[in-house]
Amino acid sequence: MEKLVVQFSVALLIASVIAARAFIRKSLDLSGAFMGFLVMALHFGVGYRFGALLLVFFLTSSKLTKVGEDKKRIIDADFKEGGQRNWIQVLANSGIASVLVLIAGNLTGCLDKCLDSKESALVTCLIGGIIGHYACCNGDTWSSEIGMLSSAQPRLITTFKPVRKGTNGGVTTTGLLAAAAAGGVIGLTFVLFGFFTTKCNSDVALKQLLVVPLALLAGLFGSLIDSLLGATLQFSGFCTVRNKVVGKPGPTVKKISGLAKMP
Repeated sequence: MEKLVVQFSVALLIASVIAARAFIRKSLDLSGAFMGFLVMALHFGVGYRFGALLLVFFLTSSKLTKVGEDKKRIIDADFKEGGQRNWIQVLANSGIASVLVLIAGNLTGCLDKCLDSKESALVTCLIGGIIGHYACCNGDTWSSEIGMLSSAQPRLITTFKPVRKGTNGGVTTTGLLAAAAAGGVIGLTFVLFGFFTTKCNSDVALKQLLVVPLALLAGLFGSLIDSLLGATLQFSGFCTVRNKVVGKPGPTVKKISGLAKMP
C-alpha cells in the first residue's frame, strides 16, 4: 500500500510539472494542459513504464513540431504557432491507450509486469496494445513533422504521383524512415525502463527485446495508415491565391486528392 501511495504521489508531481511546462511553452492550451495532467497522472499512477511511453511521445512530438517552424509556416495553411493542442487532440492521441492502461492497472494492481503470455495472455495483449498505440501515434507525428522538412518531393500514397508538400497522404522516404524510428524509440523506452521497474526471469527478459522491432513496424504501419486515410478521405487542394495546399474547396482551389467537402 505504501508503495502505491508513493507511486501515485510521484505521478501527480510529474503530471503537474509536465502540464505546467507544456502550457507555458504553448505546446498545450489551458484545456489541453488540464487533460494532459489527468492522462499523465493516470499513466504514471498505474505504471512508470506507461507514463514513460506517454512522456517520450509527448516530449519528442512537441519538440519536433517546433523544429523548422518558418518552413512549416510557408507550407501549412493551418499552421499554429508552437503546435498548440487542445483537450480534444490530447484525448485523440491518448484516449485509447488510457482505457487500456485502466484495464491493465485493474488486473495487475498497478504493479509493473513483464510481457509474459504464459503468465497472463490478457495482460500481455493490453500492454502490447498500449505500446502499439504510442508507436503508431509517434510514428505518424515524426513522419509528418520531419517529412515536411525533407527536400524530396512527396508522392501520393495511393497513386505514387508527385504532389505538393502539405498534401494529405503525401509521403517521402525521409518521413517513412522517421516513422519507423519513432516506433523504435517507443519500444526501446519500454524495454529500458523495464530494467529498473521489473524483475523478469532471464528467458522472459530476453523476449522483451522483441518489443523494439515490433514497435518499429507499428510506427511505420501507423504512418502508412494515416497517409492512406488522408489521401482518400481528407480533401487537399491548391489555392492559387494563398499559394498553399488547403483542406477546404473553393473557387480558387484546385483539387489534388481526397473527398470534396461542401464549400
